[in-house]
Amino acid sequence: MPDLLKPALYSSAGSNADPTHPALLGGGCDCGYVFFPMQSFGCERCGRTDVKPRALSGRGKLLASARVHLHAGKSRQAPFTVGSIALEDGPIVRTILIDDDKPFHPGDAVVTTLVDVADAEGNAKRDLRFARA
Repeated sequence: MPDLLKPALYSSAGSNADPTHPALLGGGCDCGYVFFPMQSFGCERCGRTDVKPRALSGRGKLLASARVHLHAGKSRQAPFTVGSIALEDGPIVRTILIDDDKPFHPGDAVVTTLVDVADAEGNAKRDLRFARA
């Protein structure tokens, strides 16, 4: 199986809350704040510096989506759909959605999945996307 395209951001293994879908690699603070991606400079809410890595479930609800018809990057084939997703764990992420010929609507349940892609050098990799649950 190909390597992950961005292993610092997600894992092919699921989280404790949802072992069936790839996990996003975020973090949490003792104050209850959960964030993505993981960072070590301190909690954005309370300022504590003892934040800890946390695997996020990869489940959420679509807040908004947009269809991109023209992209400046030569490596990104348009059209594709991007979305803002409120994860069940709390953070909001912006990512690419897997199109299935049906329109997306705010409130749609989505989950993480891995898809085959090529990196900038043309090597086979796996990248994270969100699909309808």
